[in-house]
Amino acid sequence: MSWIDALLLGILEGLTEFLPVSSTGHLILLGSWLGHEDEAAKTLEVVIQLGAVMAVVVYYRNRLLDLGRGVLARDPASLRFVMALGIAFMPAAGLGYLLHKKIKALLFGPMPVAVALIVGGVVMIAMERLQRKRGQEGLTRLQDVTPKRALIIGIAQAFALWPGASRSMSSILGGQLVGLSTAAAAEFSFLLAIPTLGAATVFDLVKNGQTLLDAPGGMLNLGVGLVVSFIVALLVISGFLRYLKRFGLTPFGWYRIALGVLVLALASR
Repeated sequence: MSWIDALLLGILEGLTEFLPVSSTGHLILLGSWLGHEDEAAKTLEVVIQLGAVMAVVVYYRNRLLDLGRGVLARDPASLRFVMALGIAFMPAAGLGYLLHKKIKALLFGPMPVAVALIVGGVVMIAMERLQRKRGQEGLTRLQDVTPKRALIIGIAQAFALWPGASRSMSSILGGQLVGLSTAAAAEFSFLLAIPTLGAATVFDLVKNGQTLLDAPGGMLNLGVGLVVSFIVALLVISGFLRYLKRFGLTPFGWYRIALGVLVLALASR
């Protein structure tokens, strides 16, 4: 893998991590197209997400600092929100730990990604239509995420362990399911990315980091991918929130279906 390949992966990761289109799925498809399907490439496709995590930390730095001060002061609202994040984090963390090897062995390929893209797109469009039918904007405050709602969001996020399903899509749909507005669900999804993606990248780096670093240009590729994904993701976050408030999830659903069908058509040739 050249540093240019790592640059392309970093751009794609930053563009897609917080959009409900599956960054991992897109990275697998791009890696396959570039001819990188070894263990080092698969590890880079996971670890590169750390750049996007740092973008969330920087974007929400003031809120995170306030949250940290609230926790130290034992503010009930801050403690409840941290508890909600912890509860939502646990299902994906537990299943990811147990199924990590099988997921990478069986699902890191174009066909599983295509299936997940199509199914996820259909579900997104159906959920948006249901939301419009209800005629309610939903709860708009992150403080409304109770432990029970957080657990449901966490269970929904766990479906994103299947590459192509999208962590962002799954957690946003979970938020909508428990009554959050699309924008509030997206914000909770962004903050939930910090423990979820942070744990996933550190876990994969500890287990397979040496394989990545031993590959030709491994350290350079990792550095390029992380820096580029951080910069691009930071630019994407605020624009995505504005877009969601105006257009919702439906356009992303149709994009997912179209991409999934294209991948299946190319794979069947």
